[in-house]
Amino acid sequence: MRERLRARFRYWFDGTMDRGTPALISWLALASLLLIGVASTLVVLVTDTDAEDNGGWAGVAWMSLLRTLDPGTMGGDTGGPVFLGLMLAVTIGGIFIVSALIGVLTTGLNQRINELRKGRSKLMERGHTIVLGWSEQVFTVVAELVEANQSERRSCVVILADRDKVAMEDAIRERIPEPGRTRVVCRSGNPLVRADLELVSPDTAKSIMVLPPTGTDRDVAVIKVLLLLNSRKWNAVRPHVVASVHDSENLAAARLAAGDTALVIDAEDIAVRLIAQAHRQTGLSTVFNELLSFVGNEFYFREEPSLVGATYGEALGAFARGVPAGLHRTDGQVLVNPPMDTVIGPGDHLLMVAEDDLLIHRADAPPPVVETAITTAPVQPPHLDRTLLIGDNSRTVKLVSLLDSLVEPGSTLDIAAPRRPDAALQGQLSRLTVGFKRCEPTRRSSLESLDLGGYQHIVVLSDDTVAPGRADDRTLVTLLHLRDIEVGLGDPYSIVTEMHDDANREVAQVTKADDFIVSTKVISLLLTQLTENRDLYAVFADLFDPEGSEIYLKPACDYVVPGAEANFATVVEAARRRGETAIGYRLARHGDEPPTYGIFLNPPRTAPLVFEPRDAVVVFAEN
Repeated sequence: MRERLRARFRYWFDGTMDRGTPALISWLALASLLLIGVASTLVVLVTDTDAEDNGGWAGVAWMSLLRTLDPGTMGGDTGGPVFLGLMLAVTIGGIFIVSALIGVLTTGLNQRINELRKGRSKLMERGHTIVLGWSEQVFTVVAELVEANQSERRSCVVILADRDKVAMEDAIRERIPEPGRTRVVCRSGNPLVRADLELVSPDTAKSIMVLPPTGTDRDVAVIKVLLLLNSRKWNAVRPHVVASVHDSENLAAARLAAGDTALVIDAEDIAVRLIAQAHRQTGLSTVFNELLSFVGNEFYFREEPSLVGATYGEALGAFARGVPAGLHRTDGQVLVNPPMDTVIGPGDHLLMVAEDDLLIHRADAPPPVVETAITTAPVQPPHLDRTLLIGDNSRTVKLVSLLDSLVEPGSTLDIAAPRRPDAALQGQLSRLTVGFKRCEPTRRSSLESLDLGGYQHIVVLSDDTVAPGRADDRTLVTLLHLRDIEVGLGDPYSIVTEMHDDANREVAQVTKADDFIVSTKVISLLLTQLTENRDLYAVFADLFDPEGSEIYLKPACDYVVPGAEANFATVVEAARRRGETAIGYRLARHGDEPPTYGIFLNPPRTAPLVFEPRDAVVVFAEN
């Protein structure tokens, strides 16, 4: 019986000890009270005058407590041998108890610090942006969110990924050393685990972005996270969710998993459309990068009650800062470059291109238009394209089909690759004639045998049969060969280059500025824009759709007489008469000067402007 009671007591005692630092501190406090109580009682019982001289039991207990906390206090004790001996015992016991207490507190504090470093504490924020997942895209996303929130008093970006919290924070601190007013918080956890998702307080978030991880199953991971978010019971207004899939075939499944309120974009389709649009227009990459980024000019919606009843064409000349580009109707419809006679109704918002929504200003009076500078010459007729596509990957078939819808009938496209792309060559095309030339893209002799001087445009596709890093290395070698050959031929063609990793963009900038590099950065910028304003989805969908209004860089001589002194207000008026919206221009003489490479969006309306023959105007137009 005694052994059983002893075993049960030991089991109970071990259970209390397992409860951590608070239980240990409680046991030490109990030991201290017992020590003080026993010593004080013995002093009262076995001494005559020492207890009375020190205030009785309560006074002795107080003296004992001080001696347990500070052994040096005993140095001033006076009294009989029994009293001094008991005080010594209390002091020695106190040394052990206090030492144990310090050890327990130190251990508990270290454990708590380690738990905080693991990123397992629950977040207490409101209005924050959540990023689920970790990849190279996270640095672009965080940098853009920091830039977007520069004017905010307080903002927070929270990253939840299955990585070490300290490692994530160190990586972000290294790539983004100055986050401004934005707090970047990392939490360690698996976005696919519901309990881990609760760590980042999704109920109070403003928006949630799902980033695809690295690897072959990245779309599967994105779909599973979207399913988890869609099945979750939300306590408040559900934050809007944005995500992307790499493979177009997974788009329908991802949108079904995400539900009706989330936005899922097709990264592969957007990359192909950017290549197709940019391959014929030098400088279009810079325009897209600026409009998608929060650095420079981007899209804003602005309500202007004073323009209610006016037409869209009249609104083009109504602003001193900021360029109208479309309308956002009260029914949610977004019109990019609508007909010039479209009437602005109550509650409609103008789609503006501006550096910041605070920098959009109405003009006191319409800016002057130089009528004599507006050209009366007929628009240059379209010409047949002769394009060379170097390389072959999973996007070749879609790219060829899209190019067929953009070029003039009778245009030609040659595919130069180590292997014959039968799927691309056998497609049903109505405007484009496709041929094949065998080529090793990284060998200069093989490239020189293609008669590059006979092409106007060259597109270099990344090899997706090898690792992304190695594929980018091969693409860079091909690009350098092409540029060197171009110098010898007298600059006959433009080049669009596709890459996987945005980190290689800086390496590729040793080439000419019109080398358009499609990378994960474009998708990251687009996701960030949609995170801040989901209404922009309709705008970008229109811009990437060949059936809608797209961005074009058209010859400046189609709008203004070359050499004539004009201003940007004159360019806007000339474009308006053609049913187009001008948002900027490209000066060829500055084409190799970073960071704008000759592109100027939302320029001053009245500053003197003289175009040269190779300059272009950036417009929204149907074709």
